[in-house]
Amino acid sequence: MQESFNNREYSEEYSDRGIRRFGRVNWIGLYTLCRRETMRFMSVWQQTIFAPLMTAALFVIVFALALGKGRGDVMGLPYLVFLGPGILMMSVIQNAFANSSSSIISAKMQGNIVDTLMPPLSAGEILTGYLVGSLVRSIIVSLAIGTGMALVIGQGVAHPLWALTFVVLAALLMGGLGLLGGIVAQKFDQMAVISNFIVTPLSFLSGTFYSVQALPQPFRALAHWNPIFYLIDGARYGFVGVSDAPVWRGFAICLISVAVVLFVAWRWLKTGYRMKP
Repeated sequence: MQESFNNREYSEEYSDRGIRRFGRVNWIGLYTLCRRETMRFMSVWQQTIFAPLMTAALFVIVFALALGKGRGDVMGLPYLVFLGPGILMMSVIQNAFANSSSSIISAKMQGNIVDTLMPPLSAGEILTGYLVGSLVRSIIVSLAIGTGMALVIGQGVAHPLWALTFVVLAALLMGGLGLLGGIVAQKFDQMAVISNFIVTPLSFLSGTFYSVQALPQPFRALAHWNPIFYLIDGARYGFVGVSDAPVWRGFAICLISVAVVLFVAWRWLKTGYRMKP
């Protein structure tokens, strides 16, 4: 595996000089990695696409039966209409994280991570390949759940561009965090700890099922320090036109968070942090 890192460092050195024999970007290698990451989850679509759709449907059914018509409006919206974007974004967040994290931790555990490190791919190209897989999976999941929401509760899209923007930001942020988690973890148990005790609580406690305005202090203030809150809040604005925080502020915070996470992921891939034998 050390040889693979030497090859990549050699490739990156010549990339910096602009004289890699296949150009500044290895388009064939990048396409191959993107295709591999996409086909990896599409080959088990029952688990990666159908299962999130069923989970979202179960959430809607349970809340509809449990609350009935006695639940008042939230932020001027019927509760199920308010709930829909939160459930959609929660699914996007969890699937984007799972796609990149499971890919890299599986490769490390099975010993075939060398298949990714050996080719002459730069750290940026490897990062892009993993992110494309998370992004494609997130968009497919969001389209499936969004279509179901439209058919079941008649939910439309108030601001399509904002809705798409926050879905993409969520995929990039959580795909990057999944990559970091997969690099840090050395076995599946450690990855499960990160997912169960960090990602899932943050997605559930970020205004998915309620408006953060209903929280007492200091929890309301703490919620505004959570980037996932702004992802869900921004998507809710995109779908139904209401939000707890100014949408431009949420966009700026999410963009900065994505930039920081992706820079750290790129740096770790470039240095081979916790991936060398």
